[in-house]
Amino acid sequence: MNKTMPDIGIAPHEWRQMLDALRWAGPSQPVKNLSMSTSPPNTYFYIPGLQKSYQVGEELYVTVVARDYQQNPKQYGGDFFQAKLFSSTLKASVFGEVTDLQNGSYSVRFLLPWAGEAWVAVRMIHSSEAVQVLKKHRESDSDRVFFGGTFVGVDSNGTVQTQTMECNAKWDGAGLERIRKGNCCCEYQDPRTGEVWLCKTPKTLPCDALVYHHMGGYRKQLTPLEAKLMQTKLTNIWIKGKESKIIILPSNKTVGATEKCRRGLQTPVPAGFYMRDVWTSLVCASSHYNSLAIAKCLQDRQIYMMGDSTMRQWFHYLEKAVPTMKSLNLHSQEQAGPLMAVDVGNNIVLRWRAHGPPLRSRKSPMADLHYISNEIDDLAGGPRTVIVLNLWAHFTTFPLEFYARRVARIRQSVLALLKRAPETIVIIKSANTSYKDVIGSDWLAWQLDTLLRTAFQGINVAFIDVWQMTSCHYSPDAIHPNPTIIRNEIDIVLSFVCPV
Repeated sequence: MNKTMPDIGIAPHEWRQMLDALRWAGPSQPVKNLSMSTSPPNTYFYIPGLQKSYQVGEELYVTVVARDYQQNPKQYGGDFFQAKLFSSTLKASVFGEVTDLQNGSYSVRFLLPWAGEAWVAVRMIHSSEAVQVLKKHRESDSDRVFFGGTFVGVDSNGTVQTQTMECNAKWDGAGLERIRKGNCCCEYQDPRTGEVWLCKTPKTLPCDALVYHHMGGYRKQLTPLEAKLMQTKLTNIWIKGKESKIIILPSNKTVGATEKCRRGLQTPVPAGFYMRDVWTSLVCASSHYNSLAIAKCLQDRQIYMMGDSTMRQWFHYLEKAVPTMKSLNLHSQEQAGPLMAVDVGNNIVLRWRAHGPPLRSRKSPMADLHYISNEIDDLAGGPRTVIVLNLWAHFTTFPLEFYARRVARIRQSVLALLKRAPETIVIIKSANTSYKDVIGSDWLAWQLDTLLRTAFQGINVAFIDVWQMTSCHYSPDAIHPNPTIIRNEIDIVLSFVCPV
């Protein structure tokens, strides 16, 4: 563990707990060629003891058998699967919980929440061997995503000079030290978080001339075998199954939550299910909100949204859903913010801004990139304050320790806020499924998401599990989920703000 972790609230035993939650099986021998890896066409699932019918509220177990390209059963685990039970006719689906038996087979548990027909679908996101590629490159070359800093100054003749240099986070042992060669770097340390941002020193301008930040580009530094393991045709593949339709009969058991939505609730698996494109929460008794109900719920409130572009989707949804909400032109960059909308009649103030660097954005003023923990530290909080945050998509290329430090600092700020203003509503949005490659894979996102959940266990916040909501929906995976999913996500958020 990085020696600086304890000063921001992660004790050694907590770090071990986080690592235990992230433990992942891997190959039991060196992988020398593609044929040794898990083959999607040769891998299959079946339903042991399939019955003619089931009843609502029962559970269904499915077994997945992984095989390599020579049709040999795998002897170790570590493949990354996602599974769902669905009905296209009913526009219904539910997330399946996959358990790695670490012998080449996997068990998937489904709740049967609706009456009617259903089918099982399982996809292999990455083979066990591909996961090892992701794990290796997360630790060794975080600069496969790099950034740019634009320096602006005036020379002795009064001519404006602009110079753009490569930038990234300062974090030794992650490939990021490669930036510190030659004339090296300008360092920008945030006085409160202690985090340091680096840019290569410009040729003729001083370090304090840094004005803008932007996305630089991508580098894929894969060996030929790693490239084969990560190729698109072997990633995110639906595997074949031996069974077809499942019949679910009505029962006296009602599937749904009756407890009011409140902070501190645990998230079960599944966290809910879709029926006719409407999500029923199994966490708490959620409601569905039209424009009038949204305005009523948010009346006399200030909502602070902080995070990435998937959080910005929530901002824009609320901004458009309430006809009396008016956006203000702050002349800021859309991808960085700040963005603001107000409803004067209902006394609603809605804000969004991106988290601090690293941020894959277009050219944005450095001064607009604020760390989430600093923003929270500057808020008084109270019963009319709602803070909604997320943190994941821009951190998938960084080591776990780097992300953990950022999360721990946010946790410190949330704890301090809840101590001075315990009625403040704090809501954390999980990661959603999306990318499938070495830059931003679902496996990398799942690891970060698990660490985030573990860090906030036992703290009086609400957690919105959009991972399950995006994983089991029929729409194609996208970093920005479609409007149907966003609408259902917002329903859950508002249910915590205004519980019924």
